[in-house]
Amino acid sequence: MKIIQLFANNIGAGRALFTIAALFALSLIPFQKAFAQDAGQVVRIAKLTIDSAQLDNYKAMLKEHAEVAVRVEPGVITLYAVYDKAKPTNVTVFEIYANQAAYLSHLQTPHFKKYKTGTKDMVKSLELVEVTPIALESKRK
Repeated sequence: MKIIQLFANNIGAGRALFTIAALFALSLIPFQKAFAQDAGQVVRIAKLTIDSAQLDNYKAMLKEHAEVAVRVEPGVITLYAVYDKAKPTNVTVFEIYANQAAYLSHLQTPHFKKYKTGTKDMVKSLELVEVTPIALESKRK
């Protein structure tokens, strides 16, 4: 209410309500855009088994790769990596790309190639599973 009064004092009540409504509507655009793009997204799960002697090195390389990919590639939406508490060598990566082109572009980046070549002797097995989302909900950091 104080925000409306502040705007109303400076630009008038009608304009204040319009301005606030417009700002609210604009704040929804990224969410609407994201929902519209969901249909073309590439969503997959990578299930890996890592050599136990190299697990710490692998986790460090994966963490660096994920951080760089999400930061510099607009088409990389999500890279979540976890390991099984009971079997720490079992690593799962949940990946979301904006579309197939973004995924293919990701595979050509220097940071992905560095990760792949740097971890090739650490990975004992890799299974890539294409999935269809049911619900992808999260809070912003």
